[in-house]
Parts: sequence; structure tokens; C-alpha cells
Amino acid sequence: MAGLLETRLSLKHLRLIASIAELRQISLAAAGLAITQPAASRMLAEAEAHIGAPLFDRHPKGMALTPIGESLARRARNILDELSDATTEVSRLRLGQGGIVRIGAVTGAAVGYVAPAIHHLRTTAPDIEVHIDVASSDALMTGLLALRYDMVLGRVPSTAPIAALSLHRARGEQVRILSHATHPLAGQDSIGLADLVTQDWVMPGTGAPIRRAVEEGFAAQGCPLPRSITNTASLVMVLALLQTPGTVTPVSHEVATLLTAGHQGLAILPLHPAIHVAPYSLIILRDRRLSPAATRCHQVLADLVAMG
Repeated sequence: MAGLLETRLSLKHLRLIASIAELRQISLAAAGLAITQPAASRMLAEAEAHIGAPLFDRHPKGMALTPIGESLARRARNILDELSDATTEVSRLRLGQGGIVRIGAVTGAAVGYVAPAIHHLRTTAPDIEVHIDVASSDALMTGLLALRYDMVLGRVPSTAPIAALSLHRARGEQVRILSHATHPLAGQDSIGLADLVTQDWVMPGTGAPIRRAVEEGFAAQGCPLPRSITNTASLVMVLALLQTPGTVTPVSHEVATLLTAGHQGLAILPLHPAIHVAPYSLIILRDRRLSPAATRCHQVLADLVAMG
């Protein structure tokens, strides 16, 4: 019986059964389905023949479900509701209003671009599910090539296959030096890196773009590198260490603005001349076809990058 129902009952049968169960009149069900009453009667007789039992008892005032009809009508309604939901979901996915997007970003780009992009998507496509990883550019590129990300915001490593990538270049990052608000240099009008040589520094690991930029800054000003350096990529650890006056850390302008706005105990030291890091890019794989949701997210990010 199960195999027979699966192969012979069609959606038109299920729609008719569900409609008659709701309206109790075959004439009303036929009208709702835009078919004639004789056609509806033939279709119902066909379904009952496939099942081998009546689905409705006919009465002068209408049609009542039999126990078998009640069971089938309930399942027919569930199937039709699921199909309706699937149609709606597919429509949202095609329009980029739903689906999953996976983004990787370096810290400054996550704060400066990804966060505003998510805010925009929440107002225009609230059903899109966004996953974000914050990591180094090398790790991000590895993830992009392994298809773990739809797009990344980072710097292109020298070993990356440039021909396989499509880029939207963003502006360069300005480095800010963060300290505790009680740091002796926090109230100065202007300081140089020479004033910070003897401070306790918290930095990302050797080779990180911001660290390289700071080290090049020391060299350009003829200063020795700081000797007291704690290496960590953890922002939580950085914030914990900054509670000690005399500790400083380099971060992007976007991160510094975010942290000092929400943490009255931190200050941005007035460093001059400013330190800049090479720009990062919005990167996708050239030959990878993005989903509608990812395409929509990529366009939002590209617009933000273009605006600078």
C-alpha cells in the first residue's frame, strides 16, 4: 500500500483532499482549485481507488472525513504546508534574502567594514545567517582557498595565487597606540616612538602587519626596538594587560576608536608622525560562484570599501 500511494497519489490529489477536508463541499474545493466539479469528483474517485477505501462520507449537508480520510488529509496538509514554506524559502534564497554567508577578516576590517555590513543586512535581509572569523591574513587566505569562506578581508600573502583571486582594494590602516588612561604620556600634545622605547609593549606575533609597521617606524626614526614585548593576538589579553599603566599596544584606528568609546579607562596616545599599514582587500575566488546571499553581502562590503 505504501509504495502504491507514493507512486500514484500526486500533489493534485493531496490538494483536493486537503481542500475538501477544509471546506466540506466538493463544489467549493473545485472552485478554489480552479477546476470543474466533475473533474474534482473524478480526481477524488481516482484517489480513493488508489487507496482502496473511501476518504469521505457523503451527506446532504456536505462531506465528512472517514478515519482513513482524516489521517490522509492531515498528512496532505503537512506536505502542502512544507512545500509552501519551501517555495518561500527558495524565493528568499534566490533573491539573496536568506541563506548562510561565511566571512573572514583581519581585526581592523572586521570592525571597520564587516560590522557595518551586518547592520545593513539586518535591515534589508534579516534572514541571512552570517558567520565571521577574525584571523591573520595568512590564515584567511588558507580558508578562502579551502572554500571555508565565501570572502575575506585581509592582505594578500606573497604566496597566494593572485590569478585565482578577485580583489577590491581598501584603504590603508592607520596605527593607533593604546594605553591606560592614567599613562603619563596620555596627556601630551604629541609624542614620538622614541618616547615609547622603554614602555612595556603588547604586540601581535612577529610578522604581523601592524607589528612590522611599528618596527619599521622605530627603524625610520633611528630608535632601538622595545625590549619589553608580550606577544599575543588575543584582544581580551590585550585589554587585561592595558590595565597596568606603562603598557602600550598598537591597534588599527577602527579598533582604537571602538575600544576607547566603550572603555573610559583607555586612551589613544598622540603619536607623531603617524604609522600606516599596507592596505587590505576584499577578496573572493575568481572562478567561484557565490550564492545569492553571499553575492548580496559581497556587494554591500564592496560598496563600503569603495566609499573608504
